[in-house]
Amino acid sequence: MKIVVPIKQVPEVSEVRMNEETGTLIRDGVPSIMNPFDELAVEAAIQLKEAHGGEVTIITMGPPQAKDVLLKALAMGGDRAVHLTDVAFAGADTWATAFTLSEYIRKMDFDLVICGKQAIDGDTAQVGPELAELLGVPQICYVRKIEISEDEKHITAHRETDEGYEVVKAKLPALLTATKGLNEPRLPNIMGIMKAKQKPFEEVNAETLGTELQLLGLDGSPTVVRKVYPPEKKKGGIIVDGEDTAAAVKQLVEFLTKKGAI
Repeated sequence: MKIVVPIKQVPEVSEVRMNEETGTLIRDGVPSIMNPFDELAVEAAIQLKEAHGGEVTIITMGPPQAKDVLLKALAMGGDRAVHLTDVAFAGADTWATAFTLSEYIRKMDFDLVICGKQAIDGDTAQVGPELAELLGVPQICYVRKIEISEDEKHITAHRETDEGYEVVKAKLPALLTATKGLNEPRLPNIMGIMKAKQKPFEEVNAETLGTELQLLGLDGSPTVVRKVYPPEKKKGGIIVDGEDTAAAVKQLVEFLTKKGAI
């Protein structure tokens, strides 16, 4: 099987910090990691390769430092990496990102594309589905289990829903988005890290991609982020306590009534 895994480098933060003047995320001094959901996708691709044979291509679009996450994916077991990097790609929204990725992937011979369900910095969950539409292949999102048919022409996936899960079958080539529970990503070992630097690694700029510049980056983005801000922190509630249960219930009812809850 020929599998493509688009990944993203994201800030490693437990709490988003904002620049109050510009309304943008503060990234300076914040270490970067591979998007955790993309790690699930990489692991799934490697497991499928181990079971069915084939090749895993890792691809990312990002600045020069995004090379680090590609090397990690190669150390995990990926076979080759593609780095789409150019100032012309900067400022891309989800659509322009998916379009740029599709411009490269459509030239490849592939059976399956596996994405993380979403990136933890943007949380839009849009790039995977948009990429599937641009490539013209079936998509199965929020996947937690994957099965390949014996003839390797169809894929069956268990996908999470609000009510439980669905079992969906699709003809290959197809695109999946991975969610928690699909697997436990492996940690690269020393041998894998050493081999990663020897594996095929391709850098692609806008000229090499051969796409009109007005379709890329900020110019090719139909959406614009005007302002980013953290949600308002919830204020503390009240604690109804006391040995007299009847009095406590009365106090709670009065509080809820005043708030218009009852």
